[in-house]
Amino acid sequence: MRATTLIATLALTGGLIGAGATVAPASAQSPAPAATSAAPAAQSNWMSIKDLLNKLEAAGYRDFREVERDDNRYEVKAVDPQGQRVELDVDPVTGDILKTEVKRSK
Repeated sequence: MRATTLIATLALTGGLIGAGATVAPASAQSPAPAATSAAPAAQSNWMSIKDLLNKLEAAGYRDFREVERDDNRYEVKAVDPQGQRVELDVDPVTGDILKTEVKRSK
């Protein structure tokens, strides 16, 4: 009985090791996942800060206080066309405004 259990254990272990040896190379050779549209744009594709500010100025924004590159977007503090202080999240490639947050007056 003990010999049968030992043989069964060795056979099972050998089978698992053999299966692992055949699975590992297959997974090691699988191609990398394709890039998705949600992937962040390479900074080499980003608009320059000068071009970004020119685009925002053409849209009526002014008095730019701060421009940061953060979380794969530009964050810009400025005054909007209505005279309100705002913080903008801007697409770094197109310069499109993704989000506008109105700041309280001090």
